[in-house]
Amino acid sequence: MDTNTKHRAAPGATPMMAQYLTIKADHADCLLFYRMGDFYELFFDDAVTASRTLGIALTKRGKHLGADIPMCGVPVHAADDYLHKLIDAGHRVAVCEQMEDPAEARKRGAKAVVARSVVRLVTPGTLTEDNLLDTRANNFLAAIARHKATEALALAWVDLSTGDFFVRTAERGTLEAELSRIAPSEVLVADTALGDTAIAEVVQRFTGALTPLPAAAFESGAGERRMKVAFNVRALDAFGEFTRPELGACGAVINYLELTQIGSAPVLKPPRRQVPSDFMQIDAATRTNLELTRTLSGDTTGSVLWAMDRTVTAVGARGLASRLADPLRSPDAINERLDAVGYFHSHADLRSSLRTLLAAMPDPDRALSRLALKRGGPRDLGTIAAALRLAREIPPLFDGGNDIDRPPRPVSDALDALAAPDDNLAARLDEALEDELPAHVRDGGFVRAGLDRVLDECRTLRDQGRQVIANLQQTYCDQTGIRTLKVKFNHVLGYYVEVSAQHGGRMLAEPLNATFVHRQTMANAVRFTTTELVEIEAKISVASERAQALETAIFEQLADAVLARRDHINGVSAAIGALDIAAGLALLADTANYCRPSVDHSLAFEIEDGRHPVVEQMLESSASAKFIANSCDLSTDAVGPNGEAAKRLWLLTGPNMAGKSTFLRQNALIALLAQTGAFVPAKHAHIGVVDRLFSRVGAADDLARGRSTFMVEMIETATILNQAGERSLVILDEIGRGTATFDGLSLAWACIEHLHEVNRSRAIFATHYHELTALSAKLDNLANATMRVREWEGDVIFLHEVGPGTADRSYGIQVARLAGLPEAVTARATQVLDELEKSDRHRPAVELVDDLPLFTTTAAAGTTGSRRTRSAIENALDALNPDDLAPREALEVLYQLKSLLDGDK
Repeated sequence: MDTNTKHRAAPGATPMMAQYLTIKADHADCLLFYRMGDFYELFFDDAVTASRTLGIALTKRGKHLGADIPMCGVPVHAADDYLHKLIDAGHRVAVCEQMEDPAEARKRGAKAVVARSVVRLVTPGTLTEDNLLDTRANNFLAAIARHKATEALALAWVDLSTGDFFVRTAERGTLEAELSRIAPSEVLVADTALGDTAIAEVVQRFTGALTPLPAAAFESGAGERRMKVAFNVRALDAFGEFTRPELGACGAVINYLELTQIGSAPVLKPPRRQVPSDFMQIDAATRTNLELTRTLSGDTTGSVLWAMDRTVTAVGARGLASRLADPLRSPDAINERLDAVGYFHSHADLRSSLRTLLAAMPDPDRALSRLALKRGGPRDLGTIAAALRLAREIPPLFDGGNDIDRPPRPVSDALDALAAPDDNLAARLDEALEDELPAHVRDGGFVRAGLDRVLDECRTLRDQGRQVIANLQQTYCDQTGIRTLKVKFNHVLGYYVEVSAQHGGRMLAEPLNATFVHRQTMANAVRFTTTELVEIEAKISVASERAQALETAIFEQLADAVLARRDHINGVSAAIGALDIAAGLALLADTANYCRPSVDHSLAFEIEDGRHPVVEQMLESSASAKFIANSCDLSTDAVGPNGEAAKRLWLLTGPNMAGKSTFLRQNALIALLAQTGAFVPAKHAHIGVVDRLFSRVGAADDLARGRSTFMVEMIETATILNQAGERSLVILDEIGRGTATFDGLSLAWACIEHLHEVNRSRAIFATHYHELTALSAKLDNLANATMRVREWEGDVIFLHEVGPGTADRSYGIQVARLAGLPEAVTARATQVLDELEKSDRHRPAVELVDDLPLFTTTAAAGTTGSRRTRSAIENALDALNPDDLAPREALEVLYQLKSLLDGDK
C-alpha cells in the first residue's frame, strides 16, 4: 500500500497535514504539488520520488506516527521547469493551490488552515505552457475505443494546446501504424480493453504515457452527449457521421480533459473525421526506416522534416509536420497544394515580403487555449492582438497593382480568412494593453494608462504612497542618525523599519522608543514599526489591492472578448499556417532546385535525376562532396530510351557503400513528398498516386519480445507481401541476409516472384545475392539495375550511379578494409575468397577453407591479394591433358597424385 494512502486517516496529524493527506488520497496516482506560500511542497513518498527525479534536496518537516516526514519543495516561479522534468520522467502531477489569502484564514482562528484545492492535473498529453512544449510540434492526447460487439476500433486525438481534434476508424492490424503516425504523448485506453491481445501488444510497445480508464468512459452514448455539450450543439450532423467506436473515443478524450482541467473548458476545434482511404498508408517500420520526423538515433536534425522545413511560424511548422505524416491520395487535392507552392515559386518578391511579415507572427492557437483554460496572461492577449494586426497586413501584398497573378484557390481562401472582420478586436486589445506586457496577471501594470479613470487614480495613490515611504525612510535616517536604516516590506509584517543589530539598542532606548515600536529581533537585525508607517501602509495597501482587482477585471473582460471571436482567430491561424507552408516549400524548391511533380491516377513512377533530400543537404553543409542524382522508372505503361518497356520491379545489385539504401529511400521519399503537395528533389517526376508505402531497410531486433534481427526482418517482409497491392510502392533491402546463405537466397528468390506475380507493386529490391539476377530472363516485369563502381590499383571507387546491368562482385573485403579491419584479417579473407571463387562449389566451403593455412606468412605480412604457393598436385594437374591419356595411363596418374597427396600430409 502507498504510504501516502496509509497516512490519510492517521490520528494526531496537524490540521495542515490532515488537509494534505485528504487531498493526496483523492489523487493517489499523482505527485501532489501542495502550495505553501511561494513554494510547492511535496511530502512522504512524493518527496522521495521528486527529490530523486529532480535532483533537489530531501529534507523533513515534523513527525507523523512517530516518524520524520520526508519533504522537498520547488519555487512557484520556477515550477514549470520542474514540472517538465517530472512529466518527462513519466509522472503525473496534481497542482494544489491556495484558494484564499492566509489573512482570511487567520480570521477563522490561529489554527485555521488556508483553503486549498487541486486546480489541475498535469499529464504528458495535457500540457499547454510554451516552456513545456516544442512550439513547432503538436502534443497529442489520444484515445483508443473498441466496440464490444464488432470489436471495431477507433482513434481520437486532440492537442489541448492548439485545440486540434481528429478522429478516425482503425483496423486492428494497423493500430501500431496509427500510433506511430500520430505520435501521441499520452494514450487513453479502457482497462477492459487491455485484455484484447491486439490492443495490449501495441500499447506495450508504446513509448509514451499509458492511462487506463474505466470502460464507462468509452461508452458511445455518453461520448455523443459529451460532444454535444462541448461544442454547444443539439446534433453532430454538421461534423460528419461518426461510428459508435469513434463517438466513444471522442467522449473519452473530452471526459479526460474535463477531469484534468478541473472546471476549465478547453477551446476545441470541431472534430475532423479522417477517412483512411484519403491518405497514403505508411506502417510504423516504414516511418522509422525513412526517418520522417526523427532519425534512427532519435534526433530531429537529419530527419526528412528537418530537411523540408522552411516555415517561419509555429503554426506553419506544425502544419507541415502534419502533412508529412499524412500524404494525400487524391490527385485533385494534391495538385491544389502544388498550385499554392508553384504560385509562390513564381513570385519570389511576393514570397519574400510575405515571409518577412510571417516571421513576426506569434502563436495565436496556444495563446487562445491558455486563455480558455484560465491559464493565460497579458502576453497571451498581446499575442492575439499581434496576430490579428499582422494578419491585416498580408492581403494588401497580393493587390493586383504589382503584376501579381490571381492566386490559386488555397491562397485566395487563406487571404479571405485573413481579411474577414474581427469586430475591432485587435484595435480594442491594442488600446487596452501596454506595449511591454508581464507574464502574469498578478504582476500588474499591463493596462494602458487612460483606459480606466478609477484604475489610474488607484495607481497614482499607490505610487505616491511609495514615494512617501521613500521620503519617510530619509526622515527616519535623519532622526536617528543611522544611515543604514531601511524601510522594507514583506507579506507577514507589512512595512517595517530595519536596522542592524549594533544599532538596535539605541532604537530600543529613549527617546527613540517613543516613536519606534519593536516588532522583531533577528540574528543580524532588529525590526520596528511606527504609527505613521502603519497609516501609510493601509492607504497603499488599499490602493494597490484596488488597482490589482481592477486590472484583473479588465483582463477577464478582454479574455472573454477574445474567446467570443475564437472561430475567427482559429481561421486566421489556419490561414497563416497554409501560407507559411506554401511559401516555405516554394523557397526550398527555388534554392535547392526542386521540380513540381506530376501526380495523377496512373501507375506511373518516373523519376529523372532524383536526389535524397536529407543526404543532399548534409553533403552541401559539409562541402564534402556533391550528391549524384539517379533516375528510376517503374512505370508499367512507359517506354524506355531504347524503345523497351519499363519494368515495375527493379532488382538492384552492387557493393555496400555504393548508395543502394540511399537510392531506395530517395525514391520512396520523392513519392511521399509529392503526395504531401511539395516540390521534389528531381529534374522531373511523374507519379501515379501511391496508396501504400512499404519499406524494409536496415536491421533491428526486438529482444523484449524474443524476436531476433532475422525474425523482425521476416515479420516486416510478411507485412509487405500480405498487404501490398498494384498501387503500392515497395522498397526492400537485403531480404534473407539474417540466415544461412542458401536459406536467404531461397527466401529472396520467392519474395521476388511473389512481388512480381501476386502483389504486382512498383518495387525496388536490393540484394547481394547476384544469383537472383537470372530471374530477369524469367519474369517479364523484372529489370536488373546496379550501382556502378570502378577498381583502381586494388581499391574500389564508388561512383554512386545507378545503371542497367548486374554487379559481379560485392567488394565486401574492400569495404571492410575501409572500415579499419586489421590487414591480416582482410588478407586472409582475400585468400578464402579466391579459393571459393575458383571452386566448382561441389566441395563444401568448409573443406575449401581448411585447405588454406591459417594466417600464413603472406597473410600475416599483410600483402593484400597475394596467392599461396602452387602445390605439386596443382602443377601435375596443369601438365595433364585428359584427352591424350589411355585408361591405364589415367590410372597411373591417379596413383601418382595419391602419392603426392600422401606426401603433403
